[in-house]
Amino acid sequence: MASDTKTWLILHLLFLIACYMQHCVNGESSQVPCLFIFGDSFSDSGNNNYIPTIAKANYPPYGIDYPDGPTGRVTNGETQVDIIGNLLGFEKPIPPFENINGSDIRKGVNYASSSAGIRNETGKQTMRTNIDLGQQIENHKSIVAQIASKTIGVISPLEYLKKCLYFVYIGTNDYALNYFQPQFYPTSSTYRPEQYAQVLSNQLSDYVEDLYDLGARKFVAVGLGKIGCTPMALNNTITDFKRSKCVERLNDIEAMYSHRLRSLVNQFNTKHQDSKAIFVNTTAIGLDSSLESSVLGFTNFNQSCCPTMSDGFCVRDSTPCANRDEYIYYDGIHPTSAVNNITASLAYDSTDHPEITSPMDIKHLAQLVI
Repeated sequence: MASDTKTWLILHLLFLIACYMQHCVNGESSQVPCLFIFGDSFSDSGNNNYIPTIAKANYPPYGIDYPDGPTGRVTNGETQVDIIGNLLGFEKPIPPFENINGSDIRKGVNYASSSAGIRNETGKQTMRTNIDLGQQIENHKSIVAQIASKTIGVISPLEYLKKCLYFVYIGTNDYALNYFQPQFYPTSSTYRPEQYAQVLSNQLSDYVEDLYDLGARKFVAVGLGKIGCTPMALNNTITDFKRSKCVERLNDIEAMYSHRLRSLVNQFNTKHQDSKAIFVNTTAIGLDSSLESSVLGFTNFNQSCCPTMSDGFCVRDSTPCANRDEYIYYDGIHPTSAVNNITASLAYDSTDHPEITSPMDIKHLAQLVI
């Protein structure tokens, strides 16, 4: 049974990735009119280039496999949401909010900011500043106002916006750059792990309601990966475990938030019958498992492809590994574009793997008439 599942996974991924690499949806109209992106460094496409922060990736070796070189994307090529956008039929990447000059904002905006969190203080002690989720919502309000002032065929701006997709992938830094840094933040002494997960999900719920009030009706909420399996976690944790293992206590604490996020999605769908939110279970993809990863061609599971600094980012102008498609991690915490291809493809179409998305995948959410 396990062997059959693994075979289906490989065949499914090969088809989706081949489809993406051949741009099979490009040249056609997109499946949704616009895509709005909220999040952190896993989705940032250049917003942090324009603010005074340490959390920047606009230098080599970032972007070594991206057509435009270093853009602020914290990986060697495309991010997960870049690839999802392509699968949805967008011919160009969704532009960052901080550099939308000349862009058609009616197709969407990327508000994500490296080191940002759900809580406004997250990441700011060590990284100086970022665009936290609350400010990202404020930025979206200004974009909605601009869209409302434009003529969009014969439909109203509200009718237009409710057909768009709202991608929310944030929360990792509320642990990595907040709860797990007691020397800078009091959250771990103020809240027990389960309490903190509830606080984060409550605050996110308020922000999602704000987006709903602004016209959002289709949401993608992405659960957190296993931070305890990252090279940064392994390097910073002083234990005697083998390097092939993860720091499970970090994973267990962070998983409480993802569990709450799934519940939040269910509650939202019950409350708002005119909307639909889906949950993407990142950990169900199983790339933290050396067994599953090796089947997909990965050979390095817990080391970064590029030389890293203490904050987990690549050393400027350093030389990364040559076999990047065989690495899970590009730097101390962020995945390679090879991994992003897999996670994006399965989030987009999880027909054969329903454990990855709930209650449907991105493809079916895009097709849903609301």
